[in-house]
Amino acid sequence: MQRPTISALVLGLALSLACSTAPKAADPTRPDPPDPVGAPPPADPSGSSDPSRSGTREHVDAAIESMIIGAMVGAIGGPIGAAAGAVGLGIYGAVTGDVPLASSRSGTPRRSESEAEDEMEREIEEEMAKQDELEAEIEAELKRQEELLKQIERDEKQREAEQRPAAGGEVTASTDPREAPRPPQERDLPASIFDTKPRRVPKGEWGNDKPIDVVASSLDADRDGAPEEVRYHDQKTGVILRKEEDRDYDGRIDTWVRYDAGLVVAIDRDTDGDGTLDEWQSYGRDGRMARREVDRNGDGTRDAFFDYQAGSLVEERHDGNSDGKLDRVVHYTQRKITHTEEDLDNDGRMDTWTHFDSAGGRELISRVERDSNGDGKADTFETYEQLAGKPSLKERNEDKNGDGKIDVRSVYENGKLKQREISDPTLTPL
Repeated sequence: MQRPTISALVLGLALSLACSTAPKAADPTRPDPPDPVGAPPPADPSGSSDPSRSGTREHVDAAIESMIIGAMVGAIGGPIGAAAGAVGLGIYGAVTGDVPLASSRSGTPRRSESEAEDEMEREIEEEMAKQDELEAEIEAELKRQEELLKQIERDEKQREAEQRPAAGGEVTASTDPREAPRPPQERDLPASIFDTKPRRVPKGEWGNDKPIDVVASSLDADRDGAPEEVRYHDQKTGVILRKEEDRDYDGRIDTWVRYDAGLVVAIDRDTDGDGTLDEWQSYGRDGRMARREVDRNGDGTRDAFFDYQAGSLVEERHDGNSDGKLDRVVHYTQRKITHTEEDLDNDGRMDTWTHFDSAGGRELISRVERDSNGDGKADTFETYEQLAGKPSLKERNEDKNGDGKIDVRSVYENGKLKQREISDPTLTPL
C-alpha cells in the first residue's frame, strides 16, 4: 500500500478542520428548543443562502488558499518548511475563514459579493455624476460663446458710435462696423471767419525735428476767448499740417489731427473730457483707418486695439481686466469672425481657441480647443454641429496624459453622450 504524501496529509487535515469548525446543520429528528423571547425567526431551510453551507465553503476556500501561501513562504526552509508552513496557515485559514497575508499580497482586502456590487454601483453613480458635470460645462461653454458674440456686437456698436460724430457733426462712419472708417470730413468754411497770425513752432513741440513756420487760423465762434478750432498751414506752401479742435465746446482742445501732404495720418482724442488722451487713430495712404487704440476705462493704459487691412477689420485685441495683458483676440477674414483666442484664467497665456463658420450671415461656433493643464498646448478638442440653428456638441477628444495623442474619444447625439472610446486602459475610471 502506497504511503500518503505530506501535501495530501496537509490537505486532509485542513479540510477536516474546516468542516469541524463550520456551523453544524440541525438534526431533523430532534425537537427544536423553544424560541427565546425576542429571538429572530429561523431561516428558511429551503433557501439558497444557508449560512452553514456558506460558512463551510468560505472556510474550505480560506484553508486551501492559506495552505498555498504557507507552502510558498515555508519553501525557503526546504520541503519540511513548506509542509510546516502549509499546515500552520492551513489550520489558521480553516479555523478563522480568513487568508493570512492576503491584503499584503494583493493590495486589497477580501470583499464579499455585496461589497463588490456596492462599489460597482458607486462607480456607476460617480461616472453618471461626472457626465452630468461635463454636460453642465458644455452648456456653460455654449452660453459663454453666445455672450462672447454679444460682447463683440456691443463693441462694434460702441465703435460705430465713437466714430459717428465727426468734426462739425458730420457722419462719416460706415454702416458696417468692420469696414475701416475714413477720417472726418473737413468743413468747408470761409477763410474770413478765421483769425490768422504767423507762428513759429519750436523743435519737438509736435514731434518735429526742427522749427516750423506756420500760419495759425483760429475760429472762436462763440467769442468766449477759447477757439473751437485751430488750423495750422505751412507758411510757404499753404498745405495744412495740423488741426486742433474743441469738439464738446467746453473751452478745452480735445482732438488733435495730423496731416501729411494734406492727408490725415493720425487723430488723437480725449473723448471723456478729462484732459488725458484715451484714443489714438492712424490712417493709411488710401485714406482709411489702419489702426485704432483705446483706453476705455481711463486708467492711462491702452486696453483695446483694432487693426485694419485693405479697408477691413482683421484683428482686435482686448485687455478686459486692465492687468496689462491681453485676454481676448478676435480674428476676421473678409469681415467675418474666423476664430478667437482667450485667456480665461488670466495667467497671461491663451488657453481657449474657438473657431467659427459663417452661415446665413451669422457666425456659428464649430470647434473649441482648450488647454486644461496650463502647459500652453491644447489638450481638449470639441466639435460642434448646428441643430435648429444652435450649436450642439458632436464629438469631444481628450489628451489626458499630455503626450500629444488622443486618449479619450466621446461621441454625442443631440448633445448627449452616445459612445466613449478609451485608448489607454490605465485611464479608467476617468
